[in-house]
Amino acid sequence: MKSLERLLKDEAATIELGEDLALALKKGDCVGLSGDLGAGKSTFARAFLRAMADDEGLEVPSPTFTVVQSYELRIPVAHFDLYRLADASELDELGFDEALAEGICLVEWPEKAAEALPAERIMLSFTHEGEGRRVRITGPDAAFERIARSLAIRAFLSDAGYPHAGRRHLSGDASVRAYERIHDGEPAKIMMDAARHKPGPILQDGKYYQQLAHIAEDVVPFVAISELLRQRGFAAPAIYARDLDLGLLLIEDLGAEGILDAEGRPVVERYSEAVRLLGRLHAAPPERDIAVADGIVHHIPDFDRTAIKIETSLLIDWYLPWKRGRPASHAERSEYFAIWDRLIDSLGSTEKNLLLRDFHSPNILWRAERDGLDRIGIIDFQDAMIGPTAYDVASLVQDARVTIDRELADRLMGTYIAERKASGSFDETAFLRDWHIMAAQRNCKLAGIWVRLKERDGKPGYMKHMPRTFGYLQHALTHEVLTPLRDWCIKAGILASESAN
Repeated sequence: MKSLERLLKDEAATIELGEDLALALKKGDCVGLSGDLGAGKSTFARAFLRAMADDEGLEVPSPTFTVVQSYELRIPVAHFDLYRLADASELDELGFDEALAEGICLVEWPEKAAEALPAERIMLSFTHEGEGRRVRITGPDAAFERIARSLAIRAFLSDAGYPHAGRRHLSGDASVRAYERIHDGEPAKIMMDAARHKPGPILQDGKYYQQLAHIAEDVVPFVAISELLRQRGFAAPAIYARDLDLGLLLIEDLGAEGILDAEGRPVVERYSEAVRLLGRLHAAPPERDIAVADGIVHHIPDFDRTAIKIETSLLIDWYLPWKRGRPASHAERSEYFAIWDRLIDSLGSTEKNLLLRDFHSPNILWRAERDGLDRIGIIDFQDAMIGPTAYDVASLVQDARVTIDRELADRLMGTYIAERKASGSFDETAFLRDWHIMAAQRNCKLAGIWVRLKERDGKPGYMKHMPRTFGYLQHALTHEVLTPLRDWCIKAGILASESAN
Protein backbone atom coordinates (compact mmCIF):
# COMPACT_ATOMS: atom_id res chain seq x y z
CA MET A 1 0.00 0.00 0.00
CA LYS A 2 1.23 3.49 -0.86
CA SER A 3 0.14 6.80 0.61
CA LEU A 4 0.40 10.56 0.25
CA GLU A 5 -0.91 13.60 2.10
CA ARG A 6 -2.48 16.81 0.84
CA LEU A 7 -3.45 20.01 2.60
CA LEU A 8 -6.86 21.15 1.42
CA LYS A 9 -6.87 24.79 2.38
CA ASP A 10 -10.61 25.33 1.80
CA GLU A 11 -13.81 23.74 0.56
CA ALA A 12 -12.90 24.51 -3.06
CA ALA A 13 -9.76 22.40 -2.70
CA THR A 14 -11.84 19.49 -1.38
CA ILE A 15 -14.18 19.83 -4.35
CA GLU A 16 -11.18 19.80 -6.72
CA LEU A 17 -9.94 16.62 -5.07
CA GLY A 18 -13.33 15.02 -5.70
CA GLU A 19 -13.13 16.00 -9.37
CA ASP A 20 -9.58 14.72 -9.66
CA LEU A 21 -10.43 11.30 -8.24
CA ALA A 22 -13.54 11.03 -10.42
CA LEU A 23 -11.06 10.82 -13.31
CA ALA A 24 -8.87 8.24 -11.58
CA LEU A 25 -11.22 5.62 -10.16
CA LYS A 26 -12.72 2.72 -12.06
CA LYS A 27 -15.18 -0.13 -11.64
CA GLY A 28 -14.32 -2.30 -8.65
CA ASP A 29 -12.74 0.47 -6.57
CA CYS A 30 -13.88 0.72 -2.96
CA VAL A 31 -13.11 4.10 -1.34
CA GLY A 32 -13.35 4.50 2.39
CA LEU A 33 -13.94 8.07 3.63
CA SER A 34 -12.85 8.47 7.23
CA GLY A 35 -12.92 11.51 9.50
CA ASP A 36 -14.83 13.42 12.15
CA LEU A 37 -18.12 15.16 11.46
CA GLY A 38 -17.51 18.17 9.21
CA ALA A 39 -14.07 16.97 8.16
CA GLY A 40 -14.97 16.99 4.46
CA LYS A 41 -16.21 13.48 3.66
CA SER A 42 -19.60 14.55 2.35
CA THR A 43 -18.15 17.52 0.47
CA PHE A 44 -15.71 15.20 -1.28
CA ALA A 45 -18.41 12.62 -2.08
CA ARG A 46 -20.76 15.28 -3.48
CA ALA A 47 -18.02 16.73 -5.71
CA PHE A 48 -17.00 13.27 -6.86
CA LEU A 49 -20.54 12.32 -7.86
CA ARG A 50 -21.25 15.61 -9.64
CA ALA A 51 -18.02 15.32 -11.59
CA MET A 52 -18.78 11.73 -12.51
CA ALA A 53 -22.24 12.85 -13.68
CA ASP A 54 -20.87 16.03 -15.32
CA ASP A 55 -23.76 17.80 -13.61
CA GLU A 56 -23.08 20.58 -11.09
CA GLY A 57 -26.73 20.53 -10.05
CA LEU A 58 -26.94 16.81 -9.30
CA GLU A 59 -28.88 16.21 -6.10
CA VAL A 60 -26.67 14.28 -3.69
CA PRO A 61 -28.69 13.58 -0.55
CA SER A 62 -26.91 12.27 2.50
CA PRO A 63 -27.32 8.49 2.80
CA THR A 64 -27.22 8.71 6.61
CA PHE A 65 -30.75 7.36 7.00
CA THR A 66 -31.07 5.30 3.80
CA VAL A 67 -27.51 3.96 4.33
CA VAL A 68 -26.95 3.74 0.57
CA GLN A 69 -27.72 5.91 -2.44
CA SER A 70 -27.06 4.54 -5.93
CA TYR A 71 -26.26 6.58 -9.04
CA GLU A 72 -26.34 5.29 -12.64
CA LEU A 73 -23.51 7.39 -14.04
CA ARG A 74 -20.66 6.93 -16.53
CA ILE A 75 -19.46 4.37 -14.01
CA PRO A 76 -22.21 3.35 -11.53
CA VAL A 77 -21.51 4.66 -8.03
CA ALA A 78 -23.00 3.50 -4.72
CA HIS A 79 -22.61 5.98 -1.84
CA PHE A 80 -22.76 4.25 1.56
CA ASP A 81 -22.95 5.92 4.96
CA LEU A 82 -22.35 3.30 7.65
CA TYR A 83 -22.71 5.62 10.66
CA ARG A 84 -25.96 3.95 11.74
CA LEU A 85 -24.95 0.42 10.74
CA ALA A 86 -25.58 -1.97 13.63
CA ASP A 87 -23.47 -4.87 12.36
CA ALA A 88 -21.03 -5.39 9.52
CA SER A 89 -23.08 -8.33 8.25
CA GLU A 90 -25.79 -5.86 7.17
CA LEU A 91 -23.60 -4.90 4.22
CA ASP A 92 -24.70 -8.09 2.47
CA GLU A 93 -28.33 -7.06 2.72
CA LEU A 94 -27.48 -3.64 1.28
CA GLY A 95 -26.07 -5.20 -1.89
CA PHE A 96 -22.51 -4.06 -1.33
CA ASP A 97 -20.85 -6.88 -3.28
CA GLU A 98 -23.14 -6.37 -6.27
CA ALA A 99 -22.52 -2.61 -6.24
CA LEU A 100 -18.75 -3.13 -6.17
CA ALA A 101 -18.88 -5.65 -9.02
CA GLU A 102 -20.80 -3.15 -11.17
CA GLY A 103 -19.10 0.10 -10.23
CA ILE A 104 -17.47 2.20 -7.52
CA CYS A 105 -18.39 2.22 -3.82
CA LEU A 106 -17.87 5.34 -1.71
CA VAL A 107 -18.09 4.38 1.96
CA GLU A 108 -18.35 6.97 4.73
CA TRP A 109 -17.54 5.70 8.23
CA PRO A 110 -15.79 2.56 6.90
CA GLU A 111 -14.52 1.72 10.38
CA LYS A 112 -18.08 0.60 11.25
CA ALA A 113 -17.64 -2.44 9.00
CA ALA A 114 -13.89 -2.62 8.40
CA GLU A 115 -13.77 -6.41 8.50
CA ALA A 116 -16.46 -6.70 5.81
CA LEU A 117 -14.86 -4.27 3.36
CA PRO A 118 -12.22 -5.27 0.81
CA ALA A 119 -8.74 -5.31 2.31
CA GLU A 120 -7.41 -3.81 -0.94
CA ARG A 121 -9.38 -0.60 -0.68
CA ILE A 122 -8.55 3.04 -1.12
CA MET A 123 -8.71 5.12 2.06
CA LEU A 124 -9.14 8.88 2.35
CA SER A 125 -8.66 10.03 5.94
CA PHE A 126 -9.71 13.65 6.60
CA THR A 127 -8.59 15.69 9.61
CA HIS A 128 -9.12 19.34 10.49
CA GLU A 129 -6.06 21.56 10.13
CA GLY A 130 -6.45 25.28 10.74
CA GLU A 131 -9.06 26.68 8.38
CA GLY A 132 -8.73 23.68 6.09
CA ARG A 133 -8.33 19.94 6.12
CA ARG A 134 -5.56 17.48 5.63
CA VAL A 135 -6.26 14.30 3.72
CA ARG A 136 -4.17 11.17 3.71
CA ILE A 137 -4.74 8.97 0.68
CA THR A 138 -3.74 5.31 0.92
CA GLY A 139 -4.29 2.60 -1.64
CA PRO A 140 -3.02 -0.52 -3.35
CA ASP A 141 -0.30 0.13 -5.89
CA ALA A 142 -2.37 0.05 -9.09
CA ALA A 143 -5.11 2.31 -7.76
CA PHE A 144 -2.58 4.61 -6.11
CA GLU A 145 -0.79 5.07 -9.45
CA ARG A 146 -4.05 6.15 -11.09
CA ILE A 147 -4.72 8.64 -8.30
CA ALA A 148 -1.18 9.99 -8.38
CA ARG A 149 -1.45 10.42 -12.15
CA SER A 150 -4.64 12.44 -11.82
CA LEU A 151 -3.06 14.65 -9.18
CA ALA A 152 -0.04 15.14 -11.45
CA ILE A 153 -2.40 16.37 -14.16
CA ARG A 154 -3.84 18.87 -11.70
CA ALA A 155 -0.33 20.10 -10.93
CA PHE A 156 0.44 20.32 -14.66
CA LEU A 157 -2.67 22.46 -15.22
CA SER A 158 -1.70 24.70 -12.33
CA ASP A 159 1.81 25.19 -13.70
CA ALA A 160 0.32 25.98 -17.12
CA GLY A 161 -1.78 28.79 -15.62
CA TYR A 162 -5.05 26.93 -15.05
CA PRO A 163 -4.92 26.08 -11.32
CA HIS A 164 -8.69 25.85 -10.82
CA ALA A 165 -9.77 24.46 -14.18
CA GLY A 166 -12.77 22.16 -14.25
CA ARG A 167 -11.93 18.66 -15.46
CA ARG A 168 -14.38 16.24 -17.02
CA HIS A 169 -13.92 12.83 -18.59
CA LEU A 170 -14.08 13.01 -22.37
CA SER A 171 -13.03 9.62 -23.68
CA GLY A 172 -10.58 6.80 -23.69
CA ASP A 173 -9.73 4.66 -26.68
CA ALA A 174 -8.42 1.26 -27.54
CA SER A 175 -4.95 2.37 -26.50
CA VAL A 176 -3.67 3.63 -23.15
CA ARG A 177 -4.51 7.25 -23.95
CA ALA A 178 -7.24 9.14 -22.13
CA TYR A 179 -8.77 12.54 -22.73
CA GLU A 180 -10.42 15.18 -20.56
CA ARG A 181 -12.33 18.33 -21.42
CA ILE A 182 -10.86 21.29 -19.54
CA HIS A 183 -13.13 24.18 -18.55
CA ASP A 184 -11.31 27.44 -17.88
CA GLY A 185 -12.46 30.17 -20.24
CA GLU A 186 -11.89 30.29 -23.99
CA PRO A 187 -10.77 28.71 -26.18
CA ALA A 188 -12.00 25.27 -25.18
CA LYS A 189 -9.21 22.84 -24.33
CA ILE A 190 -8.55 19.11 -24.20
CA MET A 191 -6.14 17.31 -21.88
CA MET A 192 -4.35 14.45 -23.61
CA ASP A 193 -3.03 11.96 -21.07
CA ALA A 194 -0.60 9.61 -22.80
CA ALA A 195 1.96 8.15 -20.45
CA ARG A 196 4.96 6.51 -22.05
CA HIS A 197 4.27 2.98 -23.28
CA LYS A 198 5.57 0.21 -21.08
CA PRO A 199 7.61 -2.31 -23.08
CA GLY A 200 5.78 -5.48 -24.01
CA PRO A 201 7.14 -8.97 -24.61
CA ILE A 202 10.01 -9.24 -27.06
CA LEU A 203 8.67 -10.54 -30.38
CA GLN A 204 11.42 -10.12 -32.95
CA ASP A 205 14.97 -8.78 -33.26
CA GLY A 206 15.00 -7.82 -29.58
CA LYS A 207 12.00 -5.51 -30.05
CA TYR A 208 8.41 -5.46 -28.78
CA TYR A 209 5.25 -4.80 -30.79
CA GLN A 210 5.20 -1.00 -30.52
CA GLN A 211 8.77 -0.77 -31.78
CA LEU A 212 8.20 -3.17 -34.65
CA ALA A 213 4.98 -1.48 -35.77
CA HIS A 214 6.35 2.03 -35.14
CA ILE A 215 3.59 2.87 -32.66
CA ALA A 216 4.24 6.13 -30.81
CA GLU A 217 5.63 5.41 -27.36
CA ASP A 218 5.39 8.97 -26.04
CA VAL A 219 3.80 12.29 -27.03
CA VAL A 220 6.75 13.61 -29.06
CA PRO A 221 5.36 12.31 -32.39
CA PHE A 222 1.98 13.94 -31.72
CA VAL A 223 3.62 17.30 -31.08
CA ALA A 224 5.76 16.96 -34.21
CA ILE A 225 2.97 15.90 -36.59
CA SER A 226 0.61 18.55 -35.21
CA GLU A 227 3.21 21.20 -35.96
CA LEU A 228 3.81 19.82 -39.45
CA LEU A 229 0.12 19.71 -40.32
CA ARG A 230 -0.52 23.20 -39.00
CA GLN A 231 2.43 24.56 -40.98
CA ARG A 232 0.86 23.09 -44.11
CA GLY A 233 -2.46 24.80 -43.37
CA PHE A 234 -4.41 21.82 -42.04
CA ALA A 235 -6.57 21.92 -38.90
CA ALA A 236 -4.64 19.97 -36.29
CA PRO A 237 -4.89 20.96 -32.61
CA ALA A 238 -2.72 23.78 -31.32
CA ILE A 239 -0.73 22.78 -28.24
CA TYR A 240 -1.04 25.21 -25.30
CA ALA A 241 1.11 23.41 -22.74
CA ARG A 242 3.13 20.21 -22.69
CA ASP A 243 5.19 17.95 -20.48
CA LEU A 244 6.96 15.55 -22.79
CA ASP A 245 8.37 13.44 -19.95
CA LEU A 246 5.03 12.92 -18.21
CA GLY A 247 3.13 12.55 -21.48
CA LEU A 248 0.70 15.40 -20.86
CA LEU A 249 -0.53 17.81 -23.53
CA LEU A 250 -3.06 20.61 -23.19
CA ILE A 251 -4.39 21.00 -26.72
CA GLU A 252 -6.99 22.87 -28.71
CA ASP A 253 -10.52 21.51 -28.71
CA LEU A 254 -11.52 21.24 -32.37
CA GLY A 255 -15.12 20.48 -31.47
CA ALA A 256 -17.32 17.45 -31.02
CA GLU A 257 -19.09 17.12 -34.36
CA GLY A 258 -17.81 14.34 -36.57
CA ILE A 259 -18.41 13.22 -40.14
CA LEU A 260 -21.38 10.96 -39.33
CA ASP A 261 -25.03 11.92 -39.02
CA ALA A 262 -27.16 11.45 -35.91
CA GLU A 263 -27.84 7.81 -36.87
CA GLY A 264 -24.15 7.07 -37.31
CA ARG A 265 -24.24 7.07 -41.11
CA PRO A 266 -21.57 8.72 -43.28
CA VAL A 267 -22.30 12.28 -44.43
CA VAL A 268 -21.26 12.39 -48.08
CA GLU A 269 -20.09 16.01 -48.10
CA ARG A 270 -17.90 15.48 -45.05
CA TYR A 271 -16.28 12.29 -46.30
CA SER A 272 -15.70 13.98 -49.65
CA GLU A 273 -13.91 16.89 -48.03
CA ALA A 274 -11.85 14.49 -45.92
CA VAL A 275 -10.66 12.56 -48.98
CA ARG A 276 -9.89 15.84 -50.75
CA LEU A 277 -7.72 16.75 -47.77
CA LEU A 278 -5.76 13.52 -48.28
CA GLY A 279 -5.28 14.43 -51.93
CA ARG A 280 -3.88 17.81 -50.93
CA LEU A 281 -1.67 16.29 -48.23
CA HIS A 282 -0.24 13.61 -50.50
CA ALA A 283 0.54 16.06 -53.30
CA ALA A 284 3.08 17.93 -51.15
CA PRO A 285 6.65 16.64 -50.68
CA PRO A 286 7.10 14.53 -47.54
CA GLU A 287 9.17 15.73 -44.58
CA ARG A 288 11.21 13.39 -42.40
CA ASP A 289 12.65 15.29 -39.45
CA ILE A 290 10.66 17.72 -37.30
CA ALA A 291 12.16 19.70 -34.43
CA VAL A 292 10.01 19.43 -31.30
CA ALA A 293 12.16 21.03 -28.61
CA ASP A 294 15.80 21.83 -27.94
CA GLY A 295 17.71 18.68 -28.77
CA ILE A 296 14.55 16.71 -29.65
CA VAL A 297 13.86 15.91 -33.31
CA HIS A 298 11.16 13.47 -34.37
CA HIS A 299 12.16 11.31 -37.33
CA ILE A 300 9.01 10.04 -39.04
CA PRO A 301 9.51 6.28 -39.50
CA ASP A 302 8.85 4.27 -42.63
CA PHE A 303 5.92 1.95 -42.99
CA ASP A 304 8.49 -0.69 -43.74
CA ARG A 305 8.40 -4.43 -44.29
CA THR A 306 8.69 -5.17 -40.58
CA ALA A 307 5.81 -2.86 -39.66
CA ILE A 308 3.56 -4.16 -42.42
CA LYS A 309 4.18 -7.80 -41.52
CA ILE A 310 3.92 -7.41 -37.74
CA GLU A 311 0.47 -5.89 -38.28
CA THR A 312 -0.67 -8.58 -40.68
CA SER A 313 0.53 -11.18 -38.16
CA LEU A 314 -2.45 -10.19 -35.98
CA LEU A 315 -4.73 -12.10 -38.35
CA ILE A 316 -2.82 -15.34 -37.99
CA ASP A 317 -1.90 -14.91 -34.30
CA TRP A 318 -5.28 -13.78 -32.95
CA TYR A 319 -8.11 -14.10 -35.46
CA LEU A 320 -7.33 -17.51 -36.95
CA PRO A 321 -7.05 -19.43 -33.61
CA TRP A 322 -10.27 -17.76 -32.42
CA LYS A 323 -12.10 -18.51 -35.68
CA ARG A 324 -11.34 -22.20 -35.97
CA GLY A 325 -10.20 -23.20 -32.49
CA ARG A 326 -6.61 -24.08 -33.32
CA PRO A 327 -3.50 -22.08 -34.24
CA ALA A 328 -1.95 -21.85 -37.66
CA SER A 329 0.44 -24.60 -38.65
CA HIS A 330 4.06 -23.86 -39.44
CA ALA A 331 3.32 -24.39 -43.14
CA GLU A 332 0.35 -22.00 -43.03
CA ARG A 333 2.44 -19.32 -41.34
CA SER A 334 5.31 -19.71 -43.81
CA GLU A 335 2.98 -19.46 -46.80
CA TYR A 336 1.07 -16.49 -45.37
CA PHE A 337 4.18 -14.42 -44.71
CA ALA A 338 5.74 -15.41 -48.04
CA ILE A 339 2.65 -13.99 -49.76
CA TRP A 340 3.03 -10.73 -47.86
CA ASP A 341 6.72 -10.56 -48.71
CA ARG A 342 5.84 -10.69 -52.41
CA LEU A 343 3.12 -8.05 -51.98
CA ILE A 344 5.52 -5.77 -50.14
CA ASP A 345 8.08 -6.27 -52.90
CA SER A 346 5.48 -5.03 -55.38
CA LEU A 347 5.24 -1.79 -53.40
CA GLY A 348 8.94 -1.05 -53.86
CA SER A 349 8.49 1.73 -56.41
CA THR A 350 5.11 2.99 -55.24
CA GLU A 351 4.42 6.60 -54.29
CA LYS A 352 5.16 7.25 -50.61
CA ASN A 353 4.24 10.18 -48.42
CA LEU A 354 2.98 11.06 -44.94
CA LEU A 355 0.39 8.58 -43.63
CA LEU A 356 -1.79 9.74 -40.77
CA ARG A 357 -2.27 5.99 -40.04
CA ASP A 358 -5.85 6.02 -38.67
CA PHE A 359 -7.64 8.55 -40.85
CA HIS A 360 -11.25 7.49 -40.32
CA SER A 361 -14.43 8.68 -38.62
CA PRO A 362 -13.36 8.62 -34.94
CA ASN A 363 -10.41 10.89 -35.76
CA ILE A 364 -12.01 13.38 -38.13
CA LEU A 365 -14.04 16.38 -36.91
CA TRP A 366 -16.38 18.62 -38.86
CA ARG A 367 -16.22 22.39 -38.32
CA ALA A 368 -19.21 23.72 -40.22
CA GLU A 369 -18.43 27.35 -39.42
CA ARG A 370 -15.11 27.18 -41.31
CA ASP A 371 -14.41 27.25 -45.04
CA GLY A 372 -12.98 24.69 -47.43
CA LEU A 373 -10.61 22.08 -46.07
CA ASP A 374 -10.40 24.01 -42.80
CA ARG A 375 -13.74 22.40 -42.01
CA ILE A 376 -11.89 19.11 -41.47
CA GLY A 377 -10.24 18.81 -38.06
CA ILE A 378 -7.64 16.06 -37.66
CA ILE A 379 -6.77 14.27 -34.42
CA ASP A 380 -5.03 11.06 -33.31
CA PHE A 381 -2.13 11.11 -35.76
CA GLN A 382 0.76 10.29 -33.41
CA ASP A 383 1.45 7.02 -35.26
CA ALA A 384 2.05 8.76 -38.60
CA MET A 385 4.62 7.23 -40.93
CA ILE A 386 5.99 7.58 -44.44
CA GLY A 387 4.50 4.91 -46.68
CA PRO A 388 2.18 4.17 -49.62
CA THR A 389 -0.30 7.03 -49.92
CA ALA A 390 -3.01 4.50 -50.72
CA TYR A 391 -3.06 3.40 -47.07
CA ASP A 392 -4.84 6.49 -45.72
CA VAL A 393 -7.30 6.42 -48.62
CA ALA A 394 -8.12 2.81 -47.75
CA SER A 395 -8.50 3.79 -44.10
CA LEU A 396 -11.16 6.37 -44.99
CA VAL A 397 -12.92 4.65 -47.89
CA GLN A 398 -13.18 1.44 -45.84
CA ASP A 399 -13.93 3.12 -42.52
CA ALA A 400 -13.40 0.46 -39.84
CA ARG A 401 -16.34 1.63 -37.72
CA VAL A 402 -18.82 2.70 -40.40
CA THR A 403 -20.21 0.86 -43.40
CA ILE A 404 -19.28 2.70 -46.59
CA ASP A 405 -21.40 1.33 -49.42
CA ARG A 406 -19.91 0.70 -52.83
CA GLU A 407 -21.49 3.79 -54.41
CA LEU A 408 -20.00 6.13 -51.84
CA ALA A 409 -16.67 4.29 -51.90
CA ASP A 410 -16.43 4.73 -55.68
CA ARG A 411 -17.34 8.39 -55.34
CA LEU A 412 -14.64 8.96 -52.74
CA MET A 413 -12.04 7.17 -54.83
CA GLY A 414 -12.98 9.34 -57.80
CA THR A 415 -12.70 12.52 -55.72
CA TYR A 416 -9.24 11.58 -54.47
CA ILE A 417 -7.97 10.64 -57.92
CA ALA A 418 -9.32 13.88 -59.43
CA GLU A 419 -7.65 15.92 -56.67
CA ARG A 420 -4.32 14.20 -57.29
CA LYS A 421 -4.49 14.60 -61.05
CA ALA A 422 -5.28 18.29 -60.64
CA SER A 423 -2.07 18.69 -58.59
CA GLY A 424 0.27 17.07 -61.14
CA SER A 425 1.18 13.72 -62.63
CA PHE A 426 -0.45 10.73 -60.96
CA ASP A 427 -0.30 7.02 -61.80
CA GLU A 428 -3.89 5.92 -61.30
CA THR A 429 -3.28 2.26 -62.22
CA ALA A 430 -0.45 1.85 -59.71
CA PHE A 431 -2.48 3.67 -57.08
CA LEU A 432 -5.48 1.35 -57.47
CA ARG A 433 -3.24 -1.71 -57.14
CA ASP A 434 -1.61 -0.24 -54.04
CA TRP A 435 -5.02 0.68 -52.61
CA HIS A 436 -6.16 -2.94 -52.74
CA ILE A 437 -2.94 -4.14 -51.11
CA MET A 438 -3.15 -1.57 -48.33
CA ALA A 439 -6.85 -2.25 -47.81
CA ALA A 440 -6.10 -5.95 -47.44
CA GLN A 441 -3.23 -5.24 -45.06
CA ARG A 442 -5.37 -2.97 -42.89
CA ASN A 443 -8.28 -5.38 -42.67
CA CYS A 444 -6.03 -8.34 -41.84
CA LYS A 445 -4.69 -6.22 -38.99
CA LEU A 446 -8.14 -5.10 -37.82
CA ALA A 447 -9.56 -8.62 -37.73
CA GLY A 448 -6.77 -9.57 -35.34
CA ILE A 449 -7.14 -6.40 -33.28
CA TRP A 450 -10.87 -6.96 -32.68
CA VAL A 451 -10.15 -10.44 -31.31
CA ARG A 452 -7.16 -9.25 -29.27
CA LEU A 453 -9.28 -6.52 -27.68
CA LYS A 454 -11.90 -9.13 -26.77
CA GLU A 455 -9.64 -11.94 -25.60
CA ARG A 456 -6.72 -10.11 -24.02
CA ASP A 457 -8.16 -6.75 -23.01
CA GLY A 458 -11.71 -7.70 -22.04
CA LYS A 459 -13.30 -5.35 -24.60
CA PRO A 460 -15.75 -7.51 -26.59
CA GLY A 461 -17.68 -4.52 -27.96
CA TYR A 462 -15.24 -4.13 -30.84
CA MET A 463 -16.29 -7.51 -32.25
CA LYS A 464 -19.38 -5.84 -33.76
CA HIS A 465 -17.07 -4.46 -36.45
CA MET A 466 -15.90 -7.91 -37.59
CA PRO A 467 -18.54 -8.52 -40.32
CA ARG A 468 -17.78 -5.14 -41.87
CA THR A 469 -14.05 -5.81 -41.72
CA PHE A 470 -14.44 -9.05 -43.65
CA GLY A 471 -16.74 -7.43 -46.18
CA TYR A 472 -14.04 -4.86 -46.82
CA LEU A 473 -11.35 -7.54 -46.96
CA GLN A 474 -13.25 -9.52 -49.55
CA HIS A 475 -13.50 -6.43 -51.76
CA ALA A 476 -9.79 -5.70 -51.32
CA LEU A 477 -8.94 -9.22 -52.43
CA THR A 478 -10.70 -8.80 -55.79
CA HIS A 479 -7.56 -7.30 -57.38
CA GLU A 480 -5.54 -9.88 -59.27
CA VAL A 481 -2.35 -9.05 -57.37
CA LEU A 482 -4.06 -10.38 -54.24
CA THR A 483 -5.23 -13.71 -55.68
CA PRO A 484 -2.62 -15.70 -53.66
CA LEU A 485 -3.79 -14.10 -50.41
CA ARG A 486 -7.44 -14.74 -51.26
CA ASP A 487 -6.67 -18.39 -52.00
CA TRP A 488 -4.74 -18.72 -48.72
CA CYS A 489 -7.68 -17.25 -46.75
CA ILE A 490 -10.06 -19.72 -48.34
CA LYS A 491 -7.76 -22.67 -47.69
CA ALA A 492 -7.25 -21.58 -44.05
CA GLY A 493 -11.03 -21.38 -43.51
CA ILE A 494 -11.05 -17.61 -43.04
CA LEU A 495 -13.11 -16.94 -46.17
CA ALA A 496 -15.68 -19.12 -47.89
CA SER A 497 -14.80 -20.32 -51.36
CA GLU A 498 -16.65 -18.72 -54.25
CA SER A 499 -18.27 -22.06 -55.09
CA ALA A 500 -19.77 -22.16 -51.58
CA ASN A 501 -21.48 -18.80 -52.00
